[in-house]
Amino acid sequence: MLILYFTNRLYNRLVKYMQSTSLDSTFAALADPTRRAILARLAQGETSVTELAEPFAMSMPAISKHLKVLEKAGLIDRGREAQYRPARLNPAALKSAADWIEEYRQFWEHSFDRLEAYLARLQADGAADGEQTPKASRKDRKEK
Repeated sequence: MLILYFTNRLYNRLVKYMQSTSLDSTFAALADPTRRAILARLAQGETSVTELAEPFAMSMPAISKHLKVLEKAGLIDRGREAQYRPARLNPAALKSAADWIEEYRQFWEHSFDRLEAYLARLQADGAADGEQTPKASRKDRKEK
């Protein structure tokens, strides 16, 4: 019996439904300096859209679009109390991004530690042999 798997379909479905989409939207939202400034303001406490718009030289619809991007990324929550629509920071989305970054920070630190140990071993081997490692000339470097 011959079973065929169409991996492109499996892969596309996996990519579509993976949690990375929330991470993608988080980083996309954080890529804009205006949205980062809005988040910095919301870190001080909940506030209205009008108060958030004050420091920026842009229209209210433009601020609302920024808030929608932040809300869609899960970085902020917006409430409704009669005419008042306060926005507040949602730290859980930032925590998931920080956790993702932390994994890669640990990976790179470990890689650099191994590289440092390797270079120290090379230097120790050269010193033990009583030789200095020859430096490559400018011509040698260009040929490589």
